[in-house]
Parts: sequence; C-alpha cells; structure tokens
Amino acid sequence: MSRKIVISVSGKGGTGKTTLTSLLLKWIIKNTDEVALVVDADPATNLPDVLGVELDRTVGQVSKDMKDQIERGDLSPTTPKQDLLEAWVFQTLMESDRFDLLAMGRSEGEGCYCYVNNVLTRILDTLTKNYSISLLDMEAGIEHLSRRTDRDVDVMLVVTDPSKMGFETSKRIKELIEEVHIGVKKTYLVGNRFPPQLLDVLEKAADDIGFELAGNIPEDANVQSFNMTGKPLLDIPDDSPSYRAIAEIAKKIGLENLV
Repeated sequence: MSRKIVISVSGKGGTGKTTLTSLLLKWIIKNTDEVALVVDADPATNLPDVLGVELDRTVGQVSKDMKDQIERGDLSPTTPKQDLLEAWVFQTLMESDRFDLLAMGRSEGEGCYCYVNNVLTRILDTLTKNYSISLLDMEAGIEHLSRRTDRDVDVMLVVTDPSKMGFETSKRIKELIEEVHIGVKKTYLVGNRFPPQLLDVLEKAADDIGFELAGNIPEDANVQSFNMTGKPLLDIPDDSPSYRAIAEIAKKIGLENLV
C-alpha cells in the first residue's frame, strides 16, 4: 500500500458503527497484507467483544490509575505526567498478526473524561502515522467532534439507521465538521438495516445533508446470530449480505484502489 488512510466511523448510538467497523476490518484483513490500527474511542468499549479479543487495560483505566496516584501523592511533583501517561497508554495497545487495537474505555471522576480524550487525540496523531490503515470507531453522538478527536481523517463514514434521529444526528455531524474545521477529506453516509423500499429515502437524505452515499448494510441474520452468541464478526461468512455490502462500500470509498 503506497499511502496511509485514516477512516473514522461516526453516528448516533445504536446505528451500527461497531458492526461497520468490524466488517470493514474483515475486508481489510481479507484483501490486504496490512496490519491495521483499530481504535475503539467509544467509552462503551464494545468493539473488542465484537472482534473476539480481550484487553488487559484501556486508556480510561490507566488515566484513572494516574489520577489515583497523584491524589495519594505517589508521584513526584517533578514527574512529567503527560509523558508518563502517554507511555502507559501505549502499553495498552493490543497487538495481533493482522490488527492492533487501542480502546478508550470508561474513566471516572469529574473532568477525567475530557482529559483522556485530549490524551487520546495526541496519541492518535502519533499512532496513525505508523499504520497504512487506521479505523476509528468513535463514540456515539457528536460530542467527540467538538473535542476534535476526529481531526484530520481521510474518510468519515457516518452511519444512520432508518430513523429521524439517525438522520438528524448525521446532519448535525455535517454541520459540526464545517463549524470546527475538522480536516476530513471525504464524508459518506452509510445506511444500516434499511429495507429495499426505503433506499430511496436514504439516497434523498444523503443528498439533502450533503453526504455522498457509500451504501447500505442490509438486515443480516448472521450478524444477529453472531452478536447473540458472542462469535466474532471477523468470522462471518463471506456470502453474508452484510459482508457483501461492505465489499461494495470498500470499493465506493476507494479502499480497493489502495490494495
């Protein structure tokens, strides 16, 4: 792969961001030789379970550990706390043969969450430079955009389900991208679980909002079954409707041109 690409996945909670991220990672593993960086920036931390991996630590946990040590007086006032915290965060990176995973996780305490986001943003600036492909599964909603956690990405995929709130959140994301001047080179709308009779509604919404439509992930019994039984979506059959749709989305956003 000749150049690097950073893909961010955003949208309202429950629209299928983690499903899209997981299936897109499956496509990358199947069609490239690259080791991808995958970041679960959602405090819910569902991505490791969907991918079938276990994490020892999250960014939120190491941030809380440092906060506790500072309050107990265990760290010297002269200790460079930012450098130390970033070193601890890098140690939470789970490495595998085909992808490396960093998880945000939850943090506790007033002001702690925003601080962890600032740390994550700085670390992402460094980490993404070391990978040809980076996939960022962002937290639900739009708050992360105002914190600039999504800054400087090549492709933003905004996922919506067949709901007014899904469309409204997508519209607000579009507005915030422009308001806070996030460096997104290309934005796409992705539908999830739209039945065939509503695809024209999805297309019109994308046009009205000002997003290019990347595609729709159809209802898929395999996704439901895998999620219910805890099987990793990376093992979903290639002929599953959802994965076939992901292959088309990968082509639409230009991933095939990078292979």
